[in-house]
Amino acid sequence: MAGGIYVALSGMRTRSEQLDRLAADIANAATAGYKAERAGAVAVNRPFQAVLESAVDTAPLPVKIDFRPGVIASTGRDLDVAVDGNGFFAVQTPTGTSYTRNGHFERKADGTLVTGDGMPVLGESGPIKLGSGTVAIASDGTVSSGGAVAGKLQVVDFTNYQGLTREENGRFRAASGETGKPVTQNLVRAGALEQANVSVVDRMASLSEVTRGFEALQRGLTLMANDIDGRAISELGRR
Repeated sequence: MAGGIYVALSGMRTRSEQLDRLAADIANAATAGYKAERAGAVAVNRPFQAVLESAVDTAPLPVKIDFRPGVIASTGRDLDVAVDGNGFFAVQTPTGTSYTRNGHFERKADGTLVTGDGMPVLGESGPIKLGSGTVAIASDGTVSSGGAVAGKLQVVDFTNYQGLTREENGRFRAASGETGKPVTQNLVRAGALEQANVSVVDRMASLSEVTRGFEALQRGLTLMANDIDGRAISELGRR
């Protein structure tokens, strides 16, 4: 395999992964609490065999999640709540505790406060059960229903966000043994949601740039694989 072909293939692979990330960011631009992803590429010298010409591989750098906060927008809905500053809501899942910035909560028929996909929202003493009546959430995270206190939202923060891994439905999983530290000040804003920290204009511009790069490499690969190799075979066949 010619080294130039290998370079083109590795570049196309890297850009294909970038396109997947950009598509995910754009698709979640309207998802409350969503965090965008960032990743670059690096040139890597590979130890090739003699049958492969020397070439420089293009390899993707590790993906990093952009944890910068999004804009907090008012919704006026009783069960919408946004973390005001750093921190995450704690959520009970079948595989353990997860964390999210998406405060679009619901009330199940039995009164349990849950996320949009039905996972119980944790308070300081476990899942929060709401009684009948209007729900009110104070700035310190205290949840009341019908005038009676139902619990207090568990909001925690982490020293190293890079230890958090993305899960489905906008949740994150902490590294093994990491539980986070309780947030005690400037906890939440009720009747509001944090918007995704995705700039659609920026993501669309990046999408266009990466697409052009992929198409250019694809054209170059076609030229090398078809035209150059085809001519070489033709010339050798005449000898």
